[in-house]
Amino acid sequence: MVMAQSVQVAIVGGGMVGMATALGLARAGISVAVIDRAKPEAASGPYDVRVSAINRASELYLRRLGAWQRMPAQRLSAYTGMKVWDKDSIGNIEFDAADYQQPDLGHIIENRVIAHALWQQAEHDANISCFFGAPQSVAFGEHEAWITLADGGMLSARLLVAADGANSWLRQQLNVPLSFRDYGHHGLVATVQCSRPHEGIARQVFLPQGPLALLPLPNPNQCSIVWSLPPEQAQELTECDAEAFCQRITLASEAALGKVEVVSDRLAIPLTMRYARDFVLPRLALVGDAAHTIHPLAGQGVNLGLADSEHLVSVINDAAAKGRDIGDLKLLQRYARPRKAAAQEMIAAMSGFKWLFAGQDPVKKGVRDIGLALVNRIPGLKRKFIEQALGVATTNLR
Repeated sequence: MVMAQSVQVAIVGGGMVGMATALGLARAGISVAVIDRAKPEAASGPYDVRVSAINRASELYLRRLGAWQRMPAQRLSAYTGMKVWDKDSIGNIEFDAADYQQPDLGHIIENRVIAHALWQQAEHDANISCFFGAPQSVAFGEHEAWITLADGGMLSARLLVAADGANSWLRQQLNVPLSFRDYGHHGLVATVQCSRPHEGIARQVFLPQGPLALLPLPNPNQCSIVWSLPPEQAQELTECDAEAFCQRITLASEAALGKVEVVSDRLAIPLTMRYARDFVLPRLALVGDAAHTIHPLAGQGVNLGLADSEHLVSVINDAAAKGRDIGDLKLLQRYARPRKAAAQEMIAAMSGFKWLFAGQDPVKKGVRDIGLALVNRIPGLKRKFIEQALGVATTNLR
Protein backbone atom coordinates (compact mmCIF):
# COMPACT_ATOMS: atom_id res chain seq x y z
CA MET A 1 0.00 0.00 0.00
CA VAL A 2 1.39 3.39 -1.02
CA MET A 3 1.49 5.86 1.88
CA ALA A 4 0.58 9.43 1.03
CA GLN A 5 2.72 12.29 2.26
CA SER A 6 0.40 14.75 3.96
CA VAL A 7 0.45 18.55 3.74
CA GLN A 8 -2.17 21.19 4.41
CA VAL A 9 -2.04 22.72 0.91
CA ALA A 10 -0.81 21.27 -2.39
CA ILE A 11 -0.23 23.68 -5.26
CA VAL A 12 -0.07 22.45 -8.84
CA GLY A 13 2.10 24.95 -10.72
CA GLY A 14 5.20 26.67 -9.41
CA GLY A 15 5.14 29.76 -11.61
CA MET A 16 4.93 33.30 -10.32
CA VAL A 17 1.42 33.02 -8.88
CA GLY A 18 1.76 29.48 -7.59
CA MET A 19 5.03 30.03 -5.76
CA ALA A 20 3.90 33.39 -4.37
CA THR A 21 0.89 31.55 -2.90
CA ALA A 22 3.16 28.90 -1.41
CA LEU A 23 5.36 31.50 0.25
CA GLY A 24 2.42 33.46 1.61
CA LEU A 25 0.93 30.35 3.21
CA ALA A 26 4.24 29.00 4.49
CA ARG A 27 4.99 32.27 6.27
CA ALA A 28 1.95 31.58 8.43
CA GLY A 29 3.22 28.11 9.33
CA ILE A 30 1.08 26.19 6.83
CA SER A 31 2.71 23.13 5.27
CA VAL A 32 2.74 23.41 1.47
CA ALA A 33 3.71 21.15 -1.42
CA VAL A 34 4.45 22.64 -4.85
CA ILE A 35 4.29 20.42 -7.92
CA ASP A 36 5.96 21.64 -11.11
CA ARG A 37 7.85 20.24 -14.06
CA ALA A 38 11.18 21.89 -13.22
CA LYS A 39 12.80 24.62 -11.17
CA PRO A 40 13.35 27.86 -13.14
CA GLU A 41 16.93 28.79 -13.94
CA ALA A 42 18.57 32.10 -13.07
CA ALA A 43 18.36 34.76 -15.77
CA SER A 44 21.56 35.55 -17.65
CA GLY A 45 22.55 37.01 -20.97
CA PRO A 46 20.08 38.87 -23.22
CA TYR A 47 16.66 39.84 -21.92
CA ASP A 48 13.94 37.26 -22.40
CA VAL A 49 11.00 38.39 -24.56
CA ARG A 50 8.45 37.33 -21.92
CA VAL A 51 8.20 40.24 -19.51
CA SER A 52 5.57 41.65 -17.14
CA ALA A 53 4.68 45.15 -16.02
CA ILE A 54 4.64 44.74 -12.25
CA ASN A 55 2.54 47.37 -10.49
CA ARG A 56 3.06 48.78 -7.00
CA ALA A 57 0.56 46.46 -5.32
CA SER A 58 2.37 43.41 -6.74
CA GLU A 59 5.75 44.88 -5.79
CA LEU A 60 4.65 45.34 -2.18
CA TYR A 61 3.34 41.76 -2.07
CA LEU A 62 6.58 40.36 -3.49
CA ARG A 63 8.55 42.43 -0.97
CA ARG A 64 6.53 41.00 1.92
CA LEU A 65 7.25 37.51 0.62
CA GLY A 66 10.99 38.28 0.50
CA ALA A 67 11.24 37.60 -3.24
CA TRP A 68 11.64 41.18 -4.50
CA GLN A 69 14.89 41.55 -2.59
CA ARG A 70 16.30 38.50 -4.39
CA MET A 71 15.83 39.90 -7.89
CA PRO A 72 19.07 41.22 -9.42
CA ALA A 73 18.83 45.01 -9.63
CA GLN A 74 20.38 44.95 -13.10
CA ARG A 75 17.37 42.94 -14.40
CA LEU A 76 14.76 45.40 -13.07
CA SER A 77 13.56 48.40 -15.08
CA ALA A 78 11.52 51.00 -13.23
CA TYR A 79 9.40 53.20 -15.45
CA THR A 80 8.69 56.70 -14.21
CA GLY A 81 6.34 57.83 -16.95
CA MET A 82 3.77 56.59 -19.43
CA LYS A 83 2.81 58.00 -22.82
CA VAL A 84 -0.28 56.79 -24.66
CA TRP A 85 -1.45 58.11 -28.00
CA ASP A 86 -3.65 57.35 -30.97
CA LYS A 87 -1.75 57.17 -34.26
CA ASP A 88 -2.31 60.10 -36.64
CA SER A 89 -4.35 61.89 -34.00
CA ILE A 90 -4.26 64.68 -31.44
CA GLY A 91 -5.45 62.28 -28.74
CA ASN A 92 -2.77 61.49 -26.18
CA ILE A 93 -2.19 61.18 -22.46
CA GLU A 94 0.98 61.36 -20.37
CA PHE A 95 1.71 60.35 -16.79
CA ASP A 96 4.71 61.26 -14.65
CA ALA A 97 5.43 59.55 -11.33
CA ALA A 98 6.72 62.83 -9.88
CA ASP A 99 3.27 64.38 -10.27
CA TYR A 100 1.97 61.88 -7.71
CA GLN A 101 5.01 61.94 -5.42
CA GLN A 102 5.92 58.42 -6.51
CA PRO A 103 9.42 57.08 -7.27
CA ASP A 104 8.05 55.16 -10.26
CA LEU A 105 4.86 53.80 -11.80
CA GLY A 106 5.96 50.17 -11.89
CA HIS A 107 8.70 47.87 -13.16
CA ILE A 108 9.24 45.88 -16.33
CA ILE A 109 10.70 42.51 -15.30
CA GLU A 110 11.35 39.26 -17.12
CA ASN A 111 8.97 36.54 -15.96
CA ARG A 112 11.88 34.18 -15.39
CA VAL A 113 13.54 36.68 -13.01
CA ILE A 114 10.44 36.86 -10.83
CA ALA A 115 9.93 33.09 -10.89
CA HIS A 116 13.54 32.34 -9.97
CA ALA A 117 13.51 34.82 -7.06
CA LEU A 118 10.36 33.20 -5.66
CA TRP A 119 11.94 29.74 -5.89
CA GLN A 120 15.10 30.99 -4.19
CA GLN A 121 13.02 32.29 -1.31
CA ALA A 122 11.07 29.03 -1.12
CA GLU A 123 14.26 27.02 -0.77
CA HIS A 124 14.83 28.74 2.59
CA ASP A 125 11.37 27.88 3.95
CA ALA A 126 11.07 24.58 5.78
CA ASN A 127 7.29 24.61 5.33
CA ILE A 128 7.57 24.22 1.52
CA SER A 129 8.28 20.92 -0.22
CA CYS A 130 8.81 20.77 -3.99
CA PHE A 131 8.02 17.84 -6.28
CA PHE A 132 9.05 17.73 -9.93
CA GLY A 133 7.22 16.14 -12.83
CA ALA A 134 3.68 16.20 -14.16
CA PRO A 135 0.97 15.01 -11.74
CA GLN A 136 -0.76 11.84 -12.90
CA SER A 137 -4.16 11.78 -11.23
CA VAL A 138 -6.28 13.50 -8.61
CA ALA A 139 -9.08 12.38 -6.33
CA PHE A 140 -11.26 14.16 -3.80
CA GLY A 141 -12.75 12.98 -0.52
CA GLU A 142 -14.87 14.63 2.11
CA HIS A 143 -11.94 15.80 4.22
CA GLU A 144 -8.93 15.76 1.89
CA ALA A 145 -7.73 15.41 -1.69
CA TRP A 146 -5.02 13.19 -3.17
CA ILE A 147 -2.60 13.71 -6.05
CA THR A 148 -0.53 10.95 -7.64
CA LEU A 149 2.94 12.24 -8.52
CA ALA A 150 5.15 11.47 -11.51
CA ASP A 151 7.26 8.99 -9.52
CA GLY A 152 4.19 7.09 -8.31
CA GLY A 153 4.17 8.70 -4.88
CA MET A 154 1.08 10.33 -3.44
CA LEU A 155 0.26 13.59 -1.71
CA SER A 156 -2.75 14.28 0.44
CA ALA A 157 -3.88 17.81 1.28
CA ARG A 158 -6.77 19.65 2.84
CA LEU A 159 -6.76 22.06 -0.11
CA LEU A 160 -5.53 21.91 -3.69
CA VAL A 161 -4.63 25.08 -5.56
CA ALA A 162 -4.63 25.16 -9.36
CA ALA A 163 -1.87 27.57 -10.41
CA ASP A 164 -0.86 25.67 -13.52
CA GLY A 165 -1.65 28.23 -16.17
CA ALA A 166 -4.19 28.89 -18.88
CA ASN A 167 -4.39 25.23 -19.91
CA SER A 168 -4.61 24.07 -16.31
CA TRP A 169 -4.39 20.29 -15.94
CA LEU A 170 -6.04 20.43 -12.54
CA ARG A 171 -8.94 22.53 -13.80
CA GLN A 172 -9.47 20.08 -16.65
CA GLN A 173 -9.47 17.09 -14.30
CA LEU A 174 -12.40 18.64 -12.43
CA ASN A 175 -14.21 19.61 -15.65
CA VAL A 176 -14.62 23.18 -14.47
CA PRO A 177 -16.69 24.99 -17.16
CA LEU A 178 -14.76 27.68 -18.97
CA SER A 179 -15.93 30.74 -20.87
CA PHE A 180 -13.59 31.22 -23.82
CA ARG A 181 -13.24 33.88 -26.49
CA ASP A 182 -10.56 34.16 -29.14
CA TYR A 183 -9.57 37.82 -29.36
CA GLY A 184 -8.69 37.22 -33.01
CA HIS A 185 -5.21 38.62 -32.36
CA HIS A 186 -1.74 37.33 -31.59
CA GLY A 187 0.68 39.12 -29.31
CA LEU A 188 3.95 39.72 -31.17
CA VAL A 189 6.81 40.01 -28.67
CA ALA A 190 10.49 40.84 -29.19
CA THR A 191 13.35 42.92 -27.80
CA VAL A 192 14.51 45.90 -29.82
CA GLN A 193 17.47 48.27 -29.68
CA CYS A 194 16.45 51.91 -30.16
CA SER A 195 18.55 54.75 -31.53
CA ARG A 196 17.18 57.05 -28.82
CA PRO A 197 17.01 56.22 -25.08
CA HIS A 198 13.62 55.31 -23.65
CA GLU A 199 14.22 57.51 -20.55
CA GLY A 200 12.28 55.11 -18.34
CA ILE A 201 8.98 55.81 -20.10
CA ALA A 202 6.50 53.09 -21.07
CA ARG A 203 4.87 53.92 -24.40
CA GLN A 204 1.76 52.62 -26.12
CA VAL A 205 0.37 53.66 -29.47
CA PHE A 206 -3.06 52.61 -30.69
CA LEU A 207 -3.00 51.52 -34.32
CA PRO A 208 -5.78 50.30 -36.62
CA GLN A 209 -4.32 46.77 -36.45
CA GLY A 210 -3.97 46.79 -32.66
CA PRO A 211 -2.00 48.46 -29.84
CA LEU A 212 1.81 48.48 -29.82
CA ALA A 213 3.61 48.83 -26.49
CA LEU A 214 7.30 49.73 -26.05
CA LEU A 215 8.31 48.77 -22.53
CA PRO A 216 11.63 50.09 -21.15
CA LEU A 217 14.26 47.51 -20.23
CA PRO A 218 17.29 48.07 -17.94
CA ASN A 219 19.44 48.87 -20.98
CA PRO A 220 18.60 52.55 -21.63
CA ASN A 221 18.26 51.90 -25.38
CA GLN A 222 16.39 48.61 -25.31
CA CYS A 223 12.65 47.95 -25.12
CA SER A 224 10.42 44.93 -25.01
CA ILE A 225 7.69 45.30 -27.59
CA VAL A 226 4.21 43.79 -27.44
CA TRP A 227 2.09 44.31 -30.55
CA SER A 228 -1.45 42.96 -30.74
CA LEU A 229 -2.06 42.00 -34.36
CA PRO A 230 -4.33 39.83 -36.53
CA PRO A 231 -2.75 36.34 -36.69
CA GLU A 232 -1.65 36.55 -40.32
CA GLN A 233 0.10 39.88 -39.79
CA ALA A 234 1.79 38.65 -36.61
CA GLN A 235 3.01 35.55 -38.41
CA GLU A 236 4.29 37.63 -41.31
CA LEU A 237 6.32 39.78 -38.95
CA THR A 238 7.86 36.78 -37.22
CA GLU A 239 9.03 35.41 -40.56
CA CYS A 240 10.11 38.52 -42.50
CA ASP A 241 13.75 39.60 -42.57
CA ALA A 242 15.08 41.72 -39.73
CA GLU A 243 15.35 44.90 -41.82
CA ALA A 244 11.71 44.75 -42.91
CA PHE A 245 10.62 44.02 -39.34
CA CYS A 246 12.53 46.99 -37.95
CA GLN A 247 11.08 49.30 -40.58
CA ARG A 248 7.58 48.20 -39.65
CA ILE A 249 8.16 48.78 -35.94
CA THR A 250 9.79 52.17 -36.51
CA LEU A 251 6.92 53.28 -38.70
CA ALA A 252 4.22 51.90 -36.40
CA SER A 253 5.74 53.63 -33.35
CA GLU A 254 6.02 56.88 -35.34
CA ALA A 255 9.77 56.75 -34.59
CA ALA A 256 9.05 57.70 -30.98
CA LEU A 257 12.43 56.18 -30.06
CA GLY A 258 14.09 56.64 -33.41
CA LYS A 259 15.10 53.70 -35.54
CA VAL A 260 14.78 50.27 -33.95
CA GLU A 261 16.78 47.10 -34.46
CA VAL A 262 15.52 43.69 -33.35
CA VAL A 263 17.98 41.92 -31.03
CA SER A 264 16.01 38.80 -30.04
CA ASP A 265 13.81 36.07 -31.37
CA ARG A 266 10.29 37.06 -32.38
CA LEU A 267 7.30 35.19 -30.98
CA ALA A 268 3.61 35.40 -31.85
CA ILE A 269 1.36 34.25 -29.00
CA PRO A 270 -2.40 33.68 -29.51
CA LEU A 271 -4.50 35.99 -27.33
CA THR A 272 -7.59 34.55 -25.72
CA MET A 273 -9.99 35.39 -22.93
CA ARG A 274 -10.67 32.59 -20.48
CA TYR A 275 -12.88 32.75 -17.44
CA ALA A 276 -13.62 29.78 -15.20
CA ARG A 277 -17.24 29.58 -14.12
CA ASP A 278 -16.12 28.40 -10.69
CA PHE A 279 -12.99 29.76 -9.02
CA VAL A 280 -13.53 27.33 -6.13
CA LEU A 281 -14.96 23.86 -5.51
CA PRO A 282 -14.79 21.82 -2.31
CA ARG A 283 -11.05 21.48 -1.53
CA LEU A 284 -10.03 23.35 -4.70
CA ALA A 285 -9.14 26.97 -5.53
CA LEU A 286 -8.08 28.37 -8.93
CA VAL A 287 -5.65 31.28 -9.13
CA GLY A 288 -4.02 33.30 -11.89
CA ASP A 289 -4.27 32.10 -15.48
CA ALA A 290 -5.93 28.87 -14.34
CA ALA A 291 -8.90 31.05 -13.35
CA HIS A 292 -8.76 33.78 -16.00
CA THR A 293 -6.75 35.21 -18.87
CA ILE A 294 -7.23 38.67 -20.35
CA HIS A 295 -6.01 40.80 -23.24
CA PRO A 296 -2.52 42.23 -22.52
CA LEU A 297 -3.71 45.73 -23.49
CA ALA A 298 -3.13 47.16 -20.00
CA GLY A 299 -0.47 44.68 -18.90
CA GLN A 300 -2.50 43.59 -15.88
CA GLY A 301 -2.58 39.81 -16.29
CA VAL A 302 0.20 38.93 -13.83
CA ASN A 303 -0.91 41.63 -11.40
CA LEU A 304 -4.43 40.20 -11.43
CA GLY A 305 -2.99 36.75 -10.68
CA LEU A 306 -0.79 38.00 -7.84
CA ALA A 307 -3.81 39.77 -6.36
CA ASP A 308 -5.63 36.40 -6.48
CA SER A 309 -2.72 34.85 -4.62
CA GLU A 310 -2.61 37.55 -1.96
CA HIS A 311 -6.35 37.34 -1.33
CA LEU A 312 -6.39 33.53 -1.14
CA VAL A 313 -3.42 33.58 1.23
CA SER A 314 -5.23 36.05 3.51
CA VAL A 315 -8.40 33.92 3.60
CA ILE A 316 -6.57 30.63 4.22
CA ASN A 317 -4.17 31.99 6.81
CA ASP A 318 -7.02 33.56 8.76
CA ALA A 319 -9.03 30.33 8.64
CA ALA A 320 -6.07 28.18 9.69
CA ALA A 321 -5.33 30.48 12.63
CA LYS A 322 -8.91 29.98 13.82
CA GLY A 323 -8.76 26.21 13.39
CA ARG A 324 -11.26 26.13 10.52
CA ASP A 325 -11.30 23.66 7.64
CA ILE A 326 -9.31 25.41 4.88
CA GLY A 327 -10.93 23.30 2.15
CA ASP A 328 -14.49 24.15 3.10
CA LEU A 329 -16.45 25.53 0.14
CA LYS A 330 -18.20 28.28 2.12
CA LEU A 331 -14.86 29.49 3.39
CA LEU A 332 -13.31 29.42 -0.09
CA GLN A 333 -16.16 31.56 -1.42
CA ARG A 334 -14.70 34.41 0.63
CA TYR A 335 -11.82 34.28 -1.83
CA ALA A 336 -13.84 33.55 -4.96
CA ARG A 337 -16.49 36.25 -4.80
CA PRO A 338 -14.24 39.35 -4.86
CA ARG A 339 -11.72 37.80 -7.24
CA LYS A 340 -14.38 36.78 -9.76
CA ALA A 341 -15.72 40.34 -9.66
CA ALA A 342 -12.23 41.77 -10.19
CA ALA A 343 -11.62 39.46 -13.15
CA GLN A 344 -15.00 40.26 -14.69
CA GLU A 345 -14.33 43.97 -14.36
CA MET A 346 -10.92 43.70 -16.00
CA ILE A 347 -12.19 41.48 -18.82
CA ALA A 348 -15.02 43.92 -19.55
CA ALA A 349 -12.68 46.92 -19.46
CA MET A 350 -10.16 45.29 -21.82
CA SER A 351 -12.91 44.23 -24.22
CA GLY A 352 -14.26 47.78 -24.24
CA PHE A 353 -10.85 49.30 -24.87
CA LYS A 354 -10.11 46.78 -27.60
CA TRP A 355 -13.37 47.65 -29.38
CA LEU A 356 -12.95 51.41 -28.98
CA PHE A 357 -9.36 51.54 -30.23
CA ALA A 358 -9.72 49.05 -33.07
CA GLY A 359 -10.00 50.17 -36.69
CA GLN A 360 -10.38 53.59 -38.23
CA ASP A 361 -14.08 54.27 -37.73
CA PRO A 362 -14.29 58.11 -37.62
CA VAL A 363 -16.90 58.11 -34.84
CA LYS A 364 -14.83 55.86 -32.59
CA LYS A 365 -11.71 57.84 -33.43
CA GLY A 366 -13.45 61.05 -32.40
CA VAL A 367 -14.62 59.51 -29.12
CA ARG A 368 -11.17 58.26 -28.18
CA ASP A 369 -9.50 61.55 -29.15
CA ILE A 370 -11.87 63.45 -26.87
CA GLY A 371 -11.53 60.85 -24.13
CA LEU A 372 -7.74 60.90 -24.11
CA ALA A 373 -7.69 64.69 -24.15
CA LEU A 374 -10.14 64.91 -21.24
CA VAL A 375 -8.24 62.43 -19.08
CA ASN A 376 -4.98 64.25 -19.82
CA ARG A 377 -6.43 67.60 -18.75
CA ILE A 378 -8.46 66.65 -15.67
CA PRO A 379 -6.22 65.89 -12.64
CA GLY A 380 -8.86 63.84 -10.83
CA LEU A 381 -9.34 61.52 -13.80
CA LYS A 382 -5.60 61.12 -14.30
CA ARG A 383 -5.20 60.18 -10.63
CA LYS A 384 -7.89 57.50 -10.99
CA PHE A 385 -6.03 56.02 -13.95
CA ILE A 386 -2.74 56.09 -12.06
CA GLU A 387 -4.25 54.41 -9.02
CA GLN A 388 -5.66 51.71 -11.29
CA ALA A 389 -2.24 51.23 -12.85
CA LEU A 390 -0.47 51.14 -9.48
CA GLY A 391 -3.08 48.81 -7.98
CA VAL A 392 -3.26 50.96 -4.84
CA ALA A 393 -4.37 54.45 -3.89
CA THR A 394 -1.56 56.98 -4.28
CA THR A 395 -2.53 58.54 -0.94
CA ASN A 396 -1.47 55.28 0.74
CA LEU A 397 2.05 55.43 -0.67
CA ARG A 398 3.37 58.80 0.41
